[in-house]
Amino acid sequence: MRDFRKLAVWGEAHSLALATYNMTSTFPRNEVNGLTSQIRRAAASIPSSIAEGCGRSEEGEFARFLQIALGSTSQLEYLLLLARDLGFLPDSDYAEISDRANHVKRMLISFIARLGEAPGKS
Repeated sequence: MRDFRKLAVWGEAHSLALATYNMTSTFPRNEVNGLTSQIRRAAASIPSSIAEGCGRSEEGEFARFLQIALGSTSQLEYLLLLARDLGFLPDSDYAEISDRANHVKRMLISFIARLGEAPGKS
């Protein structure tokens, strides 16, 4: 088992979740149970999935949870785009948070690839 707090990708994903919560705090109140909630759940799911995978004993299981985190990152990217297009998120904020999401996505892809290359993998 790994300590998720020691993984750079988890740290970046956690930071992304915090930034996402902060950015969505300005969304319209009538979106609290709608888009705001969806965006926050997607953002929180990324580091949560990484942490859950760290609790698994097999590399394959860990990789599966990293894949889930990757899917949540893609979902977050779309939801942020939707928020921007609806006028809830200024272009500058969208660019910043989207870049951070892409960075996490690249880190996840790299980590998943390294797990696939680990000795004993077929």
